[in-house]
Amino acid sequence: MADQFDFDVCVVGGGGHVGFPLSVAFASRGLRVAVYDVNAAAVETIAAGRAPFLEPGVHAPLADALASDRLVATTDREVVRRAEHVVIVVGTPVDQYLSPDPEAVPRVVGELEDLLVAGQLVVLRSTVFPGVTRRVEQLLAGSHPEVDLAFCPERIAEGRAMTELFTLPQLVAARSDRPMQRAAALFGKLTDTIIELAPEEAELAKLFTNSWRYIKFAAANQYYMIANDLGLDFARIRDAMTTGYPRSADLPGAGFAAGPCLFKDTMQLASVTGGAFALGHSAMLVNEGLPDYLVRGMEQRHDLPALTVGILGMAFKAESDDRRSSLSYRLKRVLSFRAGRVLTTDPYVADDPDLLPLDRVLAEADLLVIGAPHAAYQDLESAVPVVDVWNLLGAGSAL
Repeated sequence: MADQFDFDVCVVGGGGHVGFPLSVAFASRGLRVAVYDVNAAAVETIAAGRAPFLEPGVHAPLADALASDRLVATTDREVVRRAEHVVIVVGTPVDQYLSPDPEAVPRVVGELEDLLVAGQLVVLRSTVFPGVTRRVEQLLAGSHPEVDLAFCPERIAEGRAMTELFTLPQLVAARSDRPMQRAAALFGKLTDTIIELAPEEAELAKLFTNSWRYIKFAAANQYYMIANDLGLDFARIRDAMTTGYPRSADLPGAGFAAGPCLFKDTMQLASVTGGAFALGHSAMLVNEGLPDYLVRGMEQRHDLPALTVGILGMAFKAESDDRRSSLSYRLKRVLSFRAGRVLTTDPYVADDPDLLPLDRVLAEADLLVIGAPHAAYQDLESAVPVVDVWNLLGAGSAL
């Protein structure tokens, strides 16, 4: 079957944060890979041997794959029909009403229908609303019954893809044996541990995983607020709880819990339950409310309208250039209304024209806030107060 195709894998959305490292990982295992993306700038960057965003460990295998012709990057959709395995990775955001779009993935599959051919395996890689895999099955059953379908959700963390793609167990889900075996064989090229599930089980497993992390962050942030309101330092209390005590070892520190997945997937679960996911909604209120809480605390301690506030770190997490859904920007919006002036800086984010050099922010700010706990700020020495909810500086997390 593979002889009829020019490529082993085509990754649709292969220029994005999930699709790009996956493409390189497959190529590093000897597969012939086509990266297809409508983002011409990302495709051009990849073809030139550069990553379109920060992802440690990807450059050497990318260069090797390009040099050996195991990887090509293109905006030509015709490449889809030339691959045995078509892996679809597209964004599935929630809207301004916190409602997911369950048609996002089926819509993309529908747009590719004219390119699908007999013998292909279509793999849904995006995190999807429960029931979407069945929806796509129904779509393909009517137009391409000779095309197999599997759901194999990604579970990597940004910045760790080139390690975790090869070490984490891979969830593989399909309705029948043939697509299950084909998907297991494909991802078995990357990792030794394959976990087989029904599609609906895999859909919930991915959403439960992200919402569980989001809820744990919310617990830590709620504890932080309680301790701080009582005039105590949560960082010291957390150290006491977790040191040598395994039952509390997984309690995270306080900080902004955001990014493109955790909040979104928690809201997808809230939607599928008809609004009955009270724990998820509560976590959302805590995590999304943390920037507002910090600003209220600053107002109690400082004359904010008279001050210039500097935010250090605008990415959604440490050592990342990704600012999608970053709560540092929510903090900036709130402070822009409350403070005299707001300055922002980040050593990694490259697509925000408002960012300033760190030296200028340090020179002009009367008050600093650690937005993203980049390691570059760990040795920060400042003559002005620093709001450090992360306890990055080791001086405590109290306001």
